Amino acid sequence: MPTPPVALVMGSQSDWSTLKRSADILKELGIAYQSKIISAHRTPDRLWNFGTSAETQGFKVIIAGAGGAAHLPGMLASKTRLPIIGVPIQTQTLSGIDSLYSIVQMPRGYPVATMAIGETGAVNAALMAASILATFDTTVAETLSAWRTELSNSIPEHPIDS
Repeated sequence: MPTPPVALVMGSQSDWSTLKRSADILKELGIAYQSKIISAHRTPDRLWNFGTSAETQGFKVIIAGAGGAAHLPGMLASKTRLPIIGVPIQTQTLSGIDSLYSIVQMPRGYPVATMAIGETGAVNAALMAASILATFDTTVAETLSAWRTELSNSIPEHPIDS
């Protein structure tokens, strides 16, 4: 079975409730993905092995969600040339601001495309992954264009009294 184009990785099981939104959009767009739990702090060998082999495995884009210290996206960026899309997970302590700052403040040379905190960020991460894939996959390009047209058509032109 070939490697899907998108890896959807998270720091812990609790992050799945947010990143499931990425998975839902990828499914809706017909884009295959593989999901994994990779903790930057608790499973560093798993992170290292995945990061150094993701490109040779055949992945094209990595969506990485993490909360709190949120080092997963940045550490993956240090181990692969693949595009990394970071999703800050909303936390109880600082509402995800800690996650956002950790992901967005990468040192020069290790970029992470950082999305909004929480579910909106997870949805946009999947759409960003689709946009990246659409640059070389006409099927994804057509599907994404149709999805965006449908979204536009779902917005009424005039307000409706409720």
